[in-house]
Amino acid sequence: MRLCLTLLASTAFASGLAWADAGPETPKDPADFAQPPAHAAGPVPAGPVNYKLTTLAKGLDHPWSIAFLPDGSMLVTERAGRLRVIRNGELDPTPVSGVPPVYTAPGSAIQAAGQAGLFDVVLHPKFAENHIIYLTFATGDASANATRVVRAKFEGHALTDVQPIFTAAPLKDTANHFGARMVFLPDGTFLLTVGEGFEYREKAQDLSTDLGKIVHLNEDGSIPSGNPFSGRPGARPEIWTLGHRNEQGLFFDVKTGRVWETEHGPKGGDEINIIEPGKNYGWPVITYGMDYSGAYVSPYTEHEGMEQPILYWTPSIAPSGFTIYHGDKFPEWEGDGFSGSLVFKNVRHVNFDANYAVVGQEELFKELGMRIRDVRTGPDGYLYLLTEIDHAGLFGPGAGDGTVVRVEPK
Repeated sequence: MRLCLTLLASTAFASGLAWADAGPETPKDPADFAQPPAHAAGPVPAGPVNYKLTTLAKGLDHPWSIAFLPDGSMLVTERAGRLRVIRNGELDPTPVSGVPPVYTAPGSAIQAAGQAGLFDVVLHPKFAENHIIYLTFATGDASANATRVVRAKFEGHALTDVQPIFTAAPLKDTANHFGARMVFLPDGTFLLTVGEGFEYREKAQDLSTDLGKIVHLNEDGSIPSGNPFSGRPGARPEIWTLGHRNEQGLFFDVKTGRVWETEHGPKGGDEINIIEPGKNYGWPVITYGMDYSGAYVSPYTEHEGMEQPILYWTPSIAPSGFTIYHGDKFPEWEGDGFSGSLVFKNVRHVNFDANYAVVGQEELFKELGMRIRDVRTGPDGYLYLLTEIDHAGLFGPGAGDGTVVRVEPK
């Protein structure tokens, strides 16, 4: 959907965000994209770390997320709609039963699949006591679909007491940009990313819709008191932040209390952000990316009242899962960020200084030759990767070639 700035301004004003009334801005020049701009950070070697890669599971169909159970087992989602378990170092051949129906938008011989499917799996903070897990996924059909969250009891081989607790509104008719990353906060509430649906970019600035937002919910899906837009006329009370495109990395750092997020830009302009309640992260009013057609999404990269990313990537790396490393296995990586890259088939290791300025980057694990869908720090201090093969959509050739890989010191 191609929208002029006039429409964007009117949409933002209707949401109570009259950015068009702010001071003058400097439009982007096409030459800005010929070299990394001032806020970008190119690859800089961060110092060698010796590691080895151990494959824990093979034969997965587009693994999307991983969760670590107290007994050492792991739950892994497959985007095709299955929940798998790795027990005692082996992938259980039988998927967990009881997963609700998932919209997967399968492709055909002439049309690639969309991005719909089963996404995140997250443990309840008191999982050891209640065995509750959360799943995020695409629900609906091609004409009406949304990001949904369910909670259920994990019984080892089955899910029981499956309860839908949140469905993003409104429904949309695109099979792209679901967001769907989820993370718990220390008070037992959780954050969930919701993409803007690809064709509805202007909705990211519209507080009457969940599209292009991060929402904040209680563990049962109810809305906490004190959310930043609660009580604003026309605003959805679950909204925590706005101005997002397609947020596929979300991480709460228990050591600092910060929430980190990565999101896809269009053609360039992928971002790492630190998320704070009530903030506007700009899309599509400001962006360091261009439209896929080569046209401008917006001529602006900065605007009053809109946040700048900690880091942006042009050209796009297509960021996926994200983690800040804290552990005893790789002391050289302590406090650093790791983002999967779907395009370049590696993990981007980002070095931060004490003020979270980027001081260097390096590309890791290129030898796998696979798209990196998720990056997690395990409770054992190892780094874990989910990989998928590069092909046109779900159910195509190579759909069962995904892996779970552990990164260990060498």
